[in-house]
Amino acid sequence: MAELFHRPALASNLAKQVLHPGAGSAASSGVFVAAPRRTGKSTFVREDLRPAFEAGDALVVYADLWANPSADPGTVIVAAIRAALASSEGALLRLFKGAGLSKVNIGSAFSFDLDRLGIGKEVSLTDALVALSDETKKMIVLIIDEAQHAITTEAGINTLFALKAARDELNSSQHFGLRILCTGSNQDKLAMLRNGKDQAFFGAPMVKFPMLGKDFVAWFCQKANLAVELDPEQVWPLFIEAGYRPELLGAAADQIRFDFEADATTIFNRFSVEVHRLAEEMNSVQSKVIRSLTPTQQAVLRVMAAAGQKFAPFEAATLDKYRIAMQSTGSPGEEAKIDVPNVQHALYALQEKKLVWKAARGVYDLEEQSLKDILAAEGLLQNLD
Repeated sequence: MAELFHRPALASNLAKQVLHPGAGSAASSGVFVAAPRRTGKSTFVREDLRPAFEAGDALVVYADLWANPSADPGTVIVAAIRAALASSEGALLRLFKGAGLSKVNIGSAFSFDLDRLGIGKEVSLTDALVALSDETKKMIVLIIDEAQHAITTEAGINTLFALKAARDELNSSQHFGLRILCTGSNQDKLAMLRNGKDQAFFGAPMVKFPMLGKDFVAWFCQKANLAVELDPEQVWPLFIEAGYRPELLGAAADQIRFDFEADATTIFNRFSVEVHRLAEEMNSVQSKVIRSLTPTQQAVLRVMAAAGQKFAPFEAATLDKYRIAMQSTGSPGEEAKIDVPNVQHALYALQEKKLVWKAARGVYDLEEQSLKDILAAEGLLQNLD
């Protein structure tokens, strides 16, 4: 089993704020935690935060919307709740008794109906969570990892509103409470779940997840098990350059792990070279994908990156910017082909290539914010804002 770096103090503090928010806090409405992908967020949630919630006598339900991208997010969330229910025979009996279903075989299969968000089309999602909370006499904490994917389908959006109704009921004085923690790798996307008045979690606090710090780097240097131990003070600037991504440090260490004769200076120099090479390699893969795009696809991607949250794909002004983008890269005549149908095809192709993300109600964004940095570094965002 791989050794893990733990952050118990951060987990304990975050769990306390979620479980017992201060007077006037909106944390009981939901808490949103954002951090870039591959910076240790999901590991922290599973290995540190979940145990901290359980230590606070909460019942934790965990749904990872990134684990199976092809599954509907609404289905994933409901399946996680269903699994928690299945582990409590008392909650199931309470649930079916409340629904007037007297003849129930506990060993039989039950499923949520996403259209009505109930069990067997008889019971609401609120009733299901109430039964689980009242039977266990515990506050329920529902953790939704990569929660921004919930708004990519109508079923996912409906599930969020069903959870809002459940939250309002369970947080009344009659029950033991429901807390919903949503994490995401893109703050702008995650914010779509709580920024608008028409969103299920309007006004819920957004927390910027703290990056791994010098204590992690010191731990890594000690545990890397190289022929010569790395100096944390030298590694720390490399970690920052690597975007606080622990996997890059581990991959760099693997490249020198079997060099048993080198001295400390040689080991560090080779380690430094490997960290830079791996970081550039990650970017070069995306750069190759960008260069393989058609002129229209690249123009749409560039304009989207430059516009950010103001991106309106089919407005006349945006169509003009696509043409400017194509002219700047020397695509003679191609700008004449820019129209709404061609832009729609380009957006679909960018989604297929995992470069662009789309919410169910027509909002587009970059799949990863690192794409904007790559485009900017290559001078592809000039004169497009």
